[in-house]
This record gives sequence, C-alpha cells and structure tokens, in this order.
Amino acid sequence: MPNIMQLLPEIDGEEMMYLQNMMKDYTDQQAQQFAMMYRTRRRDPQTILLVTIVGFLGIAGIQRFMTDQIGMGILYFFTVGLCFIGTIVDLINHKKIAIEYNQTQAQQIAMMVKSST
Repeated sequence: MPNIMQLLPEIDGEEMMYLQNMMKDYTDQQAQQFAMMYRTRRRDPQTILLVTIVGFLGIAGIQRFMTDQIGMGILYFFTVGLCFIGTIVDLINHKKIAIEYNQTQAQQIAMMVKSST
C-alpha cells in the first residue's frame, strides 16, 4: 500500500482517510500517477474559504464556479450570493464544499488510472 502522506503531504483528516482507502490496492506506479493528477485538480479548503470571502466584496459565486457548480455560481452571481445568505452558508461549509469536490475528482481520476493499466 502506497504511503499517502509521502505522495500528497498537503492533505489531512477526512480527505487523507478517503484517499488511503481508495488507493489501498494501487501499485506504486498507479499511486504516483493518481497523486500527480489529483494534485492538479484538487481544491484546497482554504482557497475555497478565501474566494467565498471575496463574495462579500461583490463577486459572489466564485467558489461555486471553482467546484464545477456552474448553475449555482450563476445564481449566486446574479442574486449577490442569494442576498448574502448563501455566501454566509458557504463560509461555514467551505470544507464540506471542498471535500465533496475533491472526492468527485478522486473518483474520476481513479477510474482513469485503473483503465490506463
């Protein structure tokens, strides 16, 4: 089993456990390929938090565009973050938004890695 902390030292907590479980049967080569691809697609919860804060300055919804939720991003943009309430909720749930996006990306990458070998 590859050491997830060596491959992706920037992750922690729930994300680390999720990826460790996903990668338990990977060879070292598959794990390195996965880590390289995952690192480019991953969204850091702190980045989601920062762009959500920007929503209060007039560009609401950036966090939703970053996590491929285009419809919600447009809705937030035109409603000023659903009158700031949606933006406040996203500030509170920024980690959940990032984790859900990262898990979706991890599943897609895992399918690509498995099919390429």
